[in-house]
Amino acid sequence: MRLEHDSLGERQIPAAALYGIHTVRALENFVVAAQPAAFELIQALAQVKLACARTNQDLGYLPADKADAIVAACRAVIAGEHREAICVDALQGGAGTSLNMNLNEVIANLAEERLGGRRGEYQLVHPLDHVNLHQSTNDVFPTALKVAAIGLLRRLEKSIAALQSAFQDKERAFADIIKIGRTQLQDACPMTLGAECSAWAEALGRDRWRVFKCEERLRVVNLGGTAIGTGLTAPRDYIFLVTEKLREETKLGLSRAENLIDATQNVDPFVEVSGILKAHAVNLFKISSDLRLLASGPRAGFGEITLPAVQVGSSVMPGKVNPVICEAVAQAAMQTISQDAAITLAAQSGQLELNAFLPLIAHALLGALAMLDRTNTMFRERCVTGLIANRERCAEFVELSWTSVTALVPTLGYETAADVAREAQARRATIREVVLARGLLEAAQLDQLLSADAMTALGHRSPRP
Repeated sequence: MRLEHDSLGERQIPAAALYGIHTVRALENFVVAAQPAAFELIQALAQVKLACARTNQDLGYLPADKADAIVAACRAVIAGEHREAICVDALQGGAGTSLNMNLNEVIANLAEERLGGRRGEYQLVHPLDHVNLHQSTNDVFPTALKVAAIGLLRRLEKSIAALQSAFQDKERAFADIIKIGRTQLQDACPMTLGAECSAWAEALGRDRWRVFKCEERLRVVNLGGTAIGTGLTAPRDYIFLVTEKLREETKLGLSRAENLIDATQNVDPFVEVSGILKAHAVNLFKISSDLRLLASGPRAGFGEITLPAVQVGSSVMPGKVNPVICEAVAQAAMQTISQDAAITLAAQSGQLELNAFLPLIAHALLGALAMLDRTNTMFRERCVTGLIANRERCAEFVELSWTSVTALVPTLGYETAADVAREAQARRATIREVVLARGLLEAAQLDQLLSADAMTALGHRSPRP
């Protein structure tokens, strides 16, 4: 064991530990989420520390040997090394101070060893005097969160695009399959199964665009603002250079906020991004619900499509296969919506110059981003690409339904068409049978009006009165 101290006193630290006393106190205090912060946030925070070290070196505030050692330690963390040492709980008091100090201590000890010192001595590289030089948790944590979120947004945009493309493939494959469209779960008008897929693809297209555009909301950072955005303890030349160094490191189009006080105390950009994730979740829920309904049965339900059978559905009912992928997608959507509510509550609870609940915002936002990315990939690979259209079932419903009479309204008029529908229902006959029996239309004309092209075209052509 080794002995470390802080302003509250002393603590015994395992001799081999890369972390120090601040981390130990956090481990004692916070067991809430029972999991560490998202690795993307840890990586981004290490990138911020690296950029700060390079800035301090270039401006002469940090000797080259110390800066190089800090940078090397940051590179190791970014590469995924020493993950077990960055272990404080994802949900913590102090607006992220515990995670910031956990990184400071790990980086300092790695740098200390690199320069020939020993862990926990901090004689060559100190967690606060060197690793955290000219920084505050209040500017590095939200900056790191934005960097991490941008990276995950870019991944999410790609997975949405791939899912959209899968539905577009089905749109083309099912373009000639006539089926009954439904409103309020009642038979409405004929349409094609391809057109139904096109609507899902279009909704995902909007999601993709919104996710792509909302990155702009996260590019403005408060790095250099230190505690409350005034830049206290940081030199002016550092404040003007550090964001440029972070931009070089991350290859992201980051910029320093014009009003650092605003950017430090207000977290509404995260709420805006979360709202866009909620919109995507709503679309995923709707689409997965539609697929479950269209695949219901398969004999005693709609049965218009068949979902890929990915696992046995029941422990008691032989042969049952459930729409488990769609159900998993729906649950991910529900979870995303609940995380949006958590982000909303945390964001509105900020007080005066700081929001103390940034750890919850980070946990919920990054969790939702990663989960939606995984969900889209699962949905595409395990469900959408394997969708099968049941052509005979779709055709059977079209033939049995009386809703095709709507296509005859422009020719017969509403009252006559409604009377035809009533007779068809009473006799359990088809619309075709009733119209021909009454002599309302010739067979050739009726065939044309009830053709797939006529019933699914965008409007109809008729001479003006």
